[in-house]
Amino acid sequence: MNAVKEIRFSQESLELIEKMIKRYPEGKHKSALIPVLHIAQAEFDGWLSTEVMDYVAGILKLEPIEVYEVATFYSLFNLEPVGKCVIEVCRTSSCWLMGAEDIIRHLEKKLGISPGGTTADGMFTLKTVECLGSCGTAPVMQVGAAYHENLDLNKVDNLLDKFRSEGNRKCYTDRITPDQK
Repeated sequence: MNAVKEIRFSQESLELIEKMIKRYPEGKHKSALIPVLHIAQAEFDGWLSTEVMDYVAGILKLEPIEVYEVATFYSLFNLEPVGKCVIEVCRTSSCWLMGAEDIIRHLEKKLGISPGGTTADGMFTLKTVECLGSCGTAPVMQVGAAYHENLDLNKVDNLLDKFRSEGNRKCYTDRITPDQK
């Protein structure tokens, strides 16, 4: 029989969430949804299960569908288990013109996966995303909170080596910025 892990934020996360909720008037707690989902994703293995989204809905006093609508709209939320390093490659105009498709093909070959896939060892998930807002430094990819810009195949290989050498350190660190805390 599989043990069911209780879905519960750490005390530190709960305190941070309470601070966020207090920024908004009663009845407007939905305004804290995106940063709370970031915290949830970071705390619950890099993805948002239905149970985690239901838990967030309860904390914010929302209907679960309100959470699902937001989580499914934004590509920055993972709705399935992901690797320790989620590599998101921008594929829109500037990046495409500067070689993003070559970067994506290279990653597919090096990792043995297509966009949306995760390596067999659970280390990498490859995603293609719409604009990362760094057109002047194209092509660009994001791993966790870090942008990697002006990419070429050699830089990509060096990054993969760096991520592999970091072992169990999770690359999808939370995206909550200090001003949100």
